[in-house]
Parts: sequence; structure tokens; C-alpha cells
Amino acid sequence: MQTLTQTLTNQAVSASLSQLVLSLADCSKAISKAVQHGALAGVLGATEQENVQGETQKKLDVITNDMLKDALKAEGNVRGLASEEEDYVVEVNQDGEYLVCFDPLDGSSNIDINSLVGTIFSVLPAGEGEFNEQSFLQSGRKQVAAGYVLYGPSTMMALTTGQGTQLYTLDPDTNEFLLTTPEVSISKDTAEFAINMSNQRFWEAPMQTYIADLVLGTIGPREKSFNMRWIAAMVGDVHRVLCRGGIFAYPTDNKNPEKPYKLRLMYEANPMALLVEQAGGKASTGYGDILDIEPTAIHQRVAVILGSANEVDTCLSYHDVDYSQEPTID
Repeated sequence: MQTLTQTLTNQAVSASLSQLVLSLADCSKAISKAVQHGALAGVLGATEQENVQGETQKKLDVITNDMLKDALKAEGNVRGLASEEEDYVVEVNQDGEYLVCFDPLDGSSNIDINSLVGTIFSVLPAGEGEFNEQSFLQSGRKQVAAGYVLYGPSTMMALTTGQGTQLYTLDPDTNEFLLTTPEVSISKDTAEFAINMSNQRFWEAPMQTYIADLVLGTIGPREKSFNMRWIAAMVGDVHRVLCRGGIFAYPTDNKNPEKPYKLRLMYEANPMALLVEQAGGKASTGYGDILDIEPTAIHQRVAVILGSANEVDTCLSYHDVDYSQEPTID
């Protein structure tokens, strides 16, 4: 099996981007060990702090955020970083070529029950000019690399540098990421969906109707049975989509009118959308492609519908609206 280093070389990825990806991979190995120690290291439970989104931070949220910050500060190719756990963007190196956005520990509510968690990252070109938040506000089409690391029974990395999506598995004997799926291909059709059904009453009418039709199975208009899966960690649900197809959705809802969207665009939706599109799937907000959104804020939230192409298209057919009228929120 090829190592991550060998695969990046074979793909002719630039030396600077390869080095950055390898640095993120090395940091994820350390995070994997921290997660594995769990209660033995006293890192479970919550802090007394909230992040910029008003969410209570878990101890491992803070620890993994610091680990990634330290790794990127030591990486000379990084101009700046943005994180779910940071109120503002952080400048790292004035001569850096790249910007990195990340969610250090997605699904952290799963930590205390020893369930799936992961790290999500997005790499953008730094460009020229003054460094500030505006530097990061680029559409997902501008990403030069995106991926996640899933900390489960085995530690796995999904990665794209714009040449398809690959899956790597961390070999516990050699501590190397080895290429285990050279070309991920998401099936166009599926009989699985992942969504938080407890929010059903808060969804827009098109999504309520679509999911209701799936639940009806063979006696409904879809005339086939669907299974529901829900891990409560985007990395876990998207990983299942990459491995065996499916549709994952965290749609618009009115549970909290001030926050109609849950997932963050820059360091959750964009990298996952690129991974899915590079694997032959589709990623939408219900009103347009996620990767075409022009961001307005680093912590901007969006609705997410992604997965098997034909099923996403079917879901979107229920959203009979003018895409140009999509609401925006920071």
C-alpha cells in the first residue's frame, strides 16, 4: 500500500501543499492518541467556557484546538488559521502560502460516551494583501485541499487535493497513513438517509414532505424502503456516505429563528462538500450548491444536504423555490 507521502508525490501535489497536509496528518495522529486515552488522561467532560457560537466547550475541544494551532504555527507555509474554537482568525506567518480552517473535534458531544469524533480541515490560498478575516472569505471552489480524520475503531483520513477523494487508514504498527481506497465513488442511488428526526417539526415544508415520503417506504410515493442512520457527528455520517452512499442532511429549521442553520460553512460544509463532489456526489443547501456560496463571515452557518447524486436531486425537487431568494445569515 502507498503511504500518504507517496500518494501526494504521485499526484504531483506541490511540495508546500504536501508538507502542510503531512503536518495536519501528523497532528491528527497525536489527537488520535489523546482521544484514545479518554478518561485515563482526565480529558473528558466540559469546561466552564463557551465558544464563539455559544456552545459549551469540551476539554478535548480546547486541547485539540491548541494542538492544531501549535502544529500550524510550526508550519512555515501557513499564513493564518480559523477555527470553530477561536473567536477571530489567527495570523501565523506573514510569508505563508495557505490559510487553514478547521473544526478540531467535530462531534464532541460524543466524547463522553466514547462514540465517533473527528477533525475536519479546509485549505485555501492565502493570496496577496493585508491579512484579516476577509482573506478567508472565499468560496469553497477555491479550496486546494480538504479532508477529515475520523477517530473510530481505526483512525482514517479522507482527503482530496482536487484529484478525486481518497481514504487512508492509520497503521498502528508503523504510525503511517496508508492508502486503502484510491478512488472513492459514491453510489448515485441509495436507500439510507441520515437526519436528526427530533427536529422534524421545525423544518421547512419541502424537507418535511421529503422525509415523510422516505419514512412511508414501499407504501409511499417512493415505493421503496429506506433506513435511517444518525451518528450525531458530521464526520461519522459523511464517512458512511463516502463508504456506501446515502444522503446526509442538516436542513434549515425554525427551532431558534435567530439560528436557522446548524453547520458552519468554512470548516464543516465546504470541506465535506468538496470531498463528496470529488467522489461523484452532490452537496447543496436546498437552494444552491454549497461550494458556490460567497461567505460573509468566518463562522457563517448554512443548511446542508449532501450525498448520493440522484437522491440529492430528488430531495431538491421538493424545494420548488427560486434559488436566488435563499436567505443568508452570518
